[in-house]
Amino acid sequence: MNKRDLVVVGGGPAGMAAAVAAHENGVKDILLVERDQYLGGILNQCIHTGFGLDYFKELLTGPEYADRFIKKIRAIPDIEISLRSFVVRLAGDRTVTYLKPGGMFHVRPKALIMATGCRERTREMIHIPGTRPAGIFSAGLAQKLINIEGLLPGKEVVIIGSGDIGLIMARRFTLEGAKVKAILEIQPATRGLARNVVQCVEDFDIPIYFNHKVLKIGGRDRVEKVTVAKVDAAMKEVPGTEVVIDCDTVLVSVGLIPENEMIEMAGVDIDKRTNSPVSKEVNTTSIPGIFVCGNSFKVYDYVDSVTADSELAGRLAAEYIRGRA
Repeated sequence: MNKRDLVVVGGGPAGMAAAVAAHENGVKDILLVERDQYLGGILNQCIHTGFGLDYFKELLTGPEYADRFIKKIRAIPDIEISLRSFVVRLAGDRTVTYLKPGGMFHVRPKALIMATGCRERTREMIHIPGTRPAGIFSAGLAQKLINIEGLLPGKEVVIIGSGDIGLIMARRFTLEGAKVKAILEIQPATRGLARNVVQCVEDFDIPIYFNHKVLKIGGRDRVEKVTVAKVDAAMKEVPGTEVVIDCDTVLVSVGLIPENEMIEMAGVDIDKRTNSPVSKEVNTTSIPGIFVCGNSFKVYDYVDSVTADSELAGRLAAEYIRGRA
């Protein structure tokens, strides 16, 4: 059993900010565990601008924002970075078990910060009927395929939901030569930022339909069509408004869920509606010494807010470690 002062799980913007803040507040023995082969988290695939206006007072892309923290954290010798390290178990005494090339490792820190981010809601979570052909993607997966892998998932696209990733991907598909047939939002207004509606939808003349829902997805081997209808104030289908839209790709952009299965395994109280920890104070949990920050604590619109939240978590962890000492 390896013992450390602080373990941070997650090497995205939240985890990096928390580790740096903890070091600045006196913690000198820090292990940062990241399952990917690179630091940066979701920012690595967010190649559009719009990051850093609050924190750095500059307009940056996602990779540029991440790079500033990567350089900062790699310049601190007291922070050990363990990449390609997948946490498989978390115990109530803060013992972390993780796998990496070479074996399985156990570490018990004095304090633990979980910065595991979010996952996307899926088609199954919003109960869209129909067949199960190829061509149905979450918006974030499509973003990774295009921006990281250099693959175009489809040519004629329908986007379900108007979250920010969906709006951004509508623009991205258009720039890559695909046709976005429609953005469908069941609510009377978009859930994305106003700037994304203007820059990604209105500027590219992409049709967006409010108070609409997908009744079913059709297709055998590949998506062929979606059947759409208007809904009333009670979210019920309005008879006689059904329309069929031909497409080969469906993106689902219907919100994010904090990724907190590990702390739930450890016995932390979880709000079942939001999948966030039940907490009287920001970043704390029902188990002393386990902290949660960034989008795994609550879903933020801006990475600048994630950074500020995570710096607070780093300070709280440092205070907790000093109190134990």
